[in-house]
Amino acid sequence: MTVDASAPGFSTTNEALRLRSWQLGPGQPTMVTDLFKAEFFNLIVDDRADVHISSKDGRFYLGWFPLGRPGTDAEGWRLAVTGTAQVPGYGVSFDTDTPAEIVAATVQRVLATSRPL
Repeated sequence: MTVDASAPGFSTTNEALRLRSWQLGPGQPTMVTDLFKAEFFNLIVDDRADVHISSKDGRFYLGWFPLGRPGTDAEGWRLAVTGTAQVPGYGVSFDTDTPAEIVAATVQRVLATSRPL
């Protein structure tokens, strides 16, 4: 994409404006769940077939809700990391149609930041 900085406003090329194909659809959730080893994480499948994964220390949680998390508007994935007394934790949500590859990339990055104390 080229931008003409001498003219006011935004300019682009016809090539940059062409339609693109984007990955859509939920994909295979096993791309996410297969990232976890039983040695370090607990896995529970509840009576709704929702999947809950937590770290052995309980500070990491990932939930997969194929039909949407109860009480939410189509939340399909919920990732949460509990904070400490000094630093707050965080949470990330994805809807039921978010591609599993996107969720897997996020989870991989979060797991990469983990280290034993």
